[in-house]
Amino acid sequence: MQNERRLSVLRAIVEDYVKTEEPVGSKALVERHGLGVSPATVRNDMAALEEEGYITAPHTSAGRVPTDKGYRLFVDRLTTVKPMTAAEKRAIAGFLDGAVDLDDVVSRSTRLLSQLTRQVAVVQYPTLSRSTVRHVELVSLAPTRLLLVLILSTGRVEQRLLEVTEEVSEETLAGLRQQVNAAVDGVIIGEACQALRAIAHPETDDSKDDLATSVAEALIEAMSDHRSDERISIGGTSNLARFGDSFDTAVRPLLEALEEHVVLLKLMGEATAGGLVTVRIGAEGPYQELSQTSVVATGYGPGDEALATLGVVGPTRMDYPGSMAAVRAVARYLSRILDEA
Repeated sequence: MQNERRLSVLRAIVEDYVKTEEPVGSKALVERHGLGVSPATVRNDMAALEEEGYITAPHTSAGRVPTDKGYRLFVDRLTTVKPMTAAEKRAIAGFLDGAVDLDDVVSRSTRLLSQLTRQVAVVQYPTLSRSTVRHVELVSLAPTRLLLVLILSTGRVEQRLLEVTEEVSEETLAGLRQQVNAAVDGVIIGEACQALRAIAHPETDDSKDDLATSVAEALIEAMSDHRSDERISIGGTSNLARFGDSFDTAVRPLLEALEEHVVLLKLMGEATAGGLVTVRIGAEGPYQELSQTSVVATGYGPGDEALATLGVVGPTRMDYPGSMAAVRAVARYLSRILDEA
């Protein structure tokens, strides 16, 4: 762009088109925005923007609409992401803090994100293979029945009931609990499984302990359950009804993609740490058939670790500043909840 005035005109066109869903003309821009120039000047700027490929004229209207290139420049030149209001922050905190477990946290996050953005919200469950063991608890329920509780850094909790052949004393259970936690506490899943295998299958048969073997093997089975690695939660599909004018070109392909979780995860992209929000517009995505779909996404996880992705998907006519702010805010609160779990 050669000057800031044309960028202001482009910004006004994007904002009006997203809000009104109608092609934008020069007269409307002058009336709605304090551009400080005449309609003739705005028309000249629009002609230049069109020549450079930032806006285009639908064949049925004299107004203009942004192109993918125009949306990209608009997003790239955002000086700041629109901050959430204090009321919005309180609402997010109150809604998410009421969750009782990981499934509830993910479900609430999906619902909240779709409500804030009026788009389709997608939240990937924390990836088990990247998580670490936070704690293992062994509880005696009966003389020969134990409850094994595995707590991961993702907030995920796995429980296993274990029947043993002989009574287990509290002293024996305490010693085994200490041994297991010393081996796996703070260790990533892959290495924790290796440490447990060493407990289950010691180098010499003389040191083999049937109770320790049973406990270790049960915990390995719990850690090896990778069902959540490609598990996602989707909400707000009904929001696509707002885009009925572009059903065949934008909505139908997206509805089909929502049925294929592997496709949707690839569309969302890799989880990014450090609060970085990524925006992929139209043909920038990995699928040609979704060339009229945009994605606003970021990673989340305890601390600075990105264990999974969350975001919104929808037609390119999207409120990018608002969506970026909502995605970032929900990811921060979700990360905090996992960190405190």
